Amino acid sequence: MDDKSGDGSVEAVAASGAEWASIIEREGERGLSPAVIEGFERARNPILVCMDCDLSHPPEAIPQMILALASGQELVLGSRYVKGGSTDDDWGFFRWLNSRIATLLAAPLTSARDPMSGFFAMRRSDFECAQDLNPIGYKVALELIVKCGVDSVGEIPIHFQDRVNGESKLTLREQLNYLKHIRRLYLYRFANAMYFIQFIIVGASGVVVNLTLLSLLLAMGASDAVSLAGGIALSVITNFLLNRRFTFSYARDRNPWKQFAGFITSSCLGMAVNYTVALWLSISIFTDHQNAIYLAALCGIAAGMTFNFLGNRFVVFRKERIRDKR
Repeated sequence: MDDKSGDGSVEAVAASGAEWASIIEREGERGLSPAVIEGFERARNPILVCMDCDLSHPPEAIPQMILALASGQELVLGSRYVKGGSTDDDWGFFRWLNSRIATLLAAPLTSARDPMSGFFAMRRSDFECAQDLNPIGYKVALELIVKCGVDSVGEIPIHFQDRVNGESKLTLREQLNYLKHIRRLYLYRFANAMYFIQFIIVGASGVVVNLTLLSLLLAMGASDAVSLAGGIALSVITNFLLNRRFTFSYARDRNPWKQFAGFITSSCLGMAVNYTVALWLSISIFTDHQNAIYLAALCGIAAGMTFNFLGNRFVVFRKERIRDKR
């Protein structure tokens, strides 16, 4: 696959005389991950292999990868971090550290030692099981491990040879793309837990907004009632905007006014649940405890927050199901 590089690759393949080899110059969206996905979709043989064409990845490792697939592995990585694997001595500490941190961030998604590898093989039948492929940047193997439901990942040790010509594509932009990619994969694998964590983080930011405006209004001479109301109002608005933009971003193309009305309603009901649970616990359960009111209040907050999250997740910002009309 070639994104119109103009580096002579097309001419080299044509001049090779190898009838089995073909090269596709891609139009439209550029990038390694889309190129790999398109190449795999076009492939018709039962084994698919992704590798760099600059000899950073050793072609002689391919037979071992295919044998590993034959032994039952679903996807096989050419790994730098298993016994026998290595990288060039001039690879650099910061590049090594960047790779290790990226691998650590991927640990909840796979137990593979080198899921950042761009050298891997898998069966076409397993690739065709993928759902919602949407990789960002250069970590397409991790995307396929998650979206294809790969449980068994094999790793073949390789020596990663740094490129002789050209420049590395590991830029700050690609590192930021990786963080976006990891967030997407976490949402795919641990959807409700991730939405809940983001919901809590947004709620915590609302506390900061509330107290900041409260302090400013008090410093400007506003009454306690006005200052409290102003802090609450602004925090509700910022919570809504942040949840719509980040936590439930899949729903931000819908009517914002209806969503805001639903958000306010859900928040009010959440506060009612908070108050009801806290009051009932303080009267019925924690009556003999020294800090009964505080324990009851904490339980009420937890109940109200959970109710508020469920209301927003499944009602206000629900995911709409689109019926297949075919």
